[in-house]
Amino acid sequence: MDAIKLHPHLRNRYVLIGDLILIIVSVMGSFALRLDVAQLPFYFPAMLVMCGIALLIKTPTYFFFGLYRRIWVYASTNELRLITAAVTTASVLTSGVMLLLLSTGRVYPGMPRSALGIDWLLSLVLIGGSRFTLRILAEQSTAPRNGKTRRALIIGAGDAGALVVRELQKSSFLNLTPVGFLDDDRVKQRQEIYGVPVIGFVNDIADVLDSQHVDEVIFAIPSAPGRVVRLVNDACRLKGIPSRTMPGIYELIGGKVSVSRLREVDITDLLRREPRRIHEEMIGDVLSGKRVLVTGAGGSIGRELSRQIARWNPSELIILGHGENSIFGTLIELKEDYPTLSLTPIIADVKDAERLRSVFKNVQVIFHAAAHKHVPLMQANVEEAILNNVIGTRNVVEAATENNVERLVLISTDKAVRPANVYGATKRLAEMIVLDAAHRTRRAYSVVRFGNVLGSRGSVIPIFKRQIANGGPVQVTHPDMERYFMTIPEAVHLVLQAASMGQGGEAFLLDMGQQVRILDLAEDLIRLSGLEPGRDIEIEFTGIRPGEKLREELWEPEKTYDKTAHPDIFRSEHEDVMLNGQLQTALQRLLSLTSSGRADEIISLLDEVVPGANIRETPSPEITSVV
Repeated sequence: MDAIKLHPHLRNRYVLIGDLILIIVSVMGSFALRLDVAQLPFYFPAMLVMCGIALLIKTPTYFFFGLYRRIWVYASTNELRLITAAVTTASVLTSGVMLLLLSTGRVYPGMPRSALGIDWLLSLVLIGGSRFTLRILAEQSTAPRNGKTRRALIIGAGDAGALVVRELQKSSFLNLTPVGFLDDDRVKQRQEIYGVPVIGFVNDIADVLDSQHVDEVIFAIPSAPGRVVRLVNDACRLKGIPSRTMPGIYELIGGKVSVSRLREVDITDLLRREPRRIHEEMIGDVLSGKRVLVTGAGGSIGRELSRQIARWNPSELIILGHGENSIFGTLIELKEDYPTLSLTPIIADVKDAERLRSVFKNVQVIFHAAAHKHVPLMQANVEEAILNNVIGTRNVVEAATENNVERLVLISTDKAVRPANVYGATKRLAEMIVLDAAHRTRRAYSVVRFGNVLGSRGSVIPIFKRQIANGGPVQVTHPDMERYFMTIPEAVHLVLQAASMGQGGEAFLLDMGQQVRILDLAEDLIRLSGLEPGRDIEIEFTGIRPGEKLREELWEPEKTYDKTAHPDIFRSEHEDVMLNGQLQTALQRLLSLTSSGRADEIISLLDEVVPGANIRETPSPEITSVV
């Protein structure tokens, strides 16, 4: 079998030789099954003629259908359909020639025509059977495993779990033997998949880990919510058994489920939510065949936006950002995953209005994700927050309107709701700029607002991980501090879903679920590192930073929000706008104050023009903690 694996073309030569023999056997067999033994010599000339015709017709037909370009040790139902089509076509052609010869009297006229049908059936069995025999032999002829085989318990007896078991059985280098499944589907209990039994429910994991002497647990339910992942992970942690997981369903969008995607359980798995209804066709209508541009494509959200947009086969994807290294990283990743996609990297700053006007020519869809986002840094750098988040957004919108861009989506934040800091106020102003343009131009310009995403660059998760790696302490601002959290892939998928619904002038809000205590997040991360909070790693409270709230607000109580076609997306069509040029006047005043460096007056103006803003009450920043 090693020779077969190493020399697939040589193997196909052997397959060709085998087919020549099987074609003759099939023809002779069809006569033998149809006639008595005493009659066979009488029909021998007809048999020889049919053998010759079958060899001349069937072999080229099989070649035409690609039966000699396949590696048959990986044969599947697709190959079975191919074999059926090839054999049927070849048999029909052979039968047609034989019937033509019979009608002209060139072949013995008494030849039984039913032999032609028997030949088709025998050919199907012999040609198909020979190829699937190769696969069976390959699966039974695995290399010896190195050392003691480790026992793996698979959580989830669905498609992903079956695929994991299949790869574990075929891949000796993994040195893992599946001993059973756990699944909450009662119908699957006591059933087997690839010879591996379903031995209980997920809640039985603690008992099963003891009774089955498990060495490793593999979580293979991409659609499972975080509470189920937490249940399994906690049981494994208490027993001292390592666990790995399949990424969540949103992380697998555009990818493949395979053992290579297995990874250690991380915080995103513990907090992920059960996927809801997905309207893929709506996203395809907006993105497929379009020239799409993403600003801030080097950041966490921008890169994931680019990754998911690439799935929809836009005619061109333009990734724009200020940092050349981050854009280069996005470019390399997309080139590897989508080699045929038309990609254009642009190094540009959203503060450069003239540059944007030239870049936006012929663009049809824009996702504006470029922004400064760190609350304490923007509190200490008010002028830069205005230039990048407000003036930069105005430049993007003006360049889009001048170039007749059909659709524009601003990525916003829950901190824009009744903002208590400069960052939130600048994002609310950015929203007002986009919505104002939507009302003026009647184009599909809209806003998508959501809370924190897990694992974004510079966010709390990587900071906590670094502090844990350094031995602590982990710094938390306040024991009751809470935030909305969502995984980056899920947030971006909902952004694309919301973008497909936008008709113009809407603010879409993503349902972020329940807020999560930052303290709980820190403790989970410490435990995922194999340590115990308070014993191995201390947690230190540093105090609330300037501009921070204990709890974020995603919904404004005085406003109503309409449901959309997606249960996790809500629409507000009554956002605050400034009339009669008031917005442009405010922007000019902000730009003037920024150029002269009058930060205090900027903050006063933000409180004046941004609905619900209360930034003046925020104390001056003292950056003693970065979280």
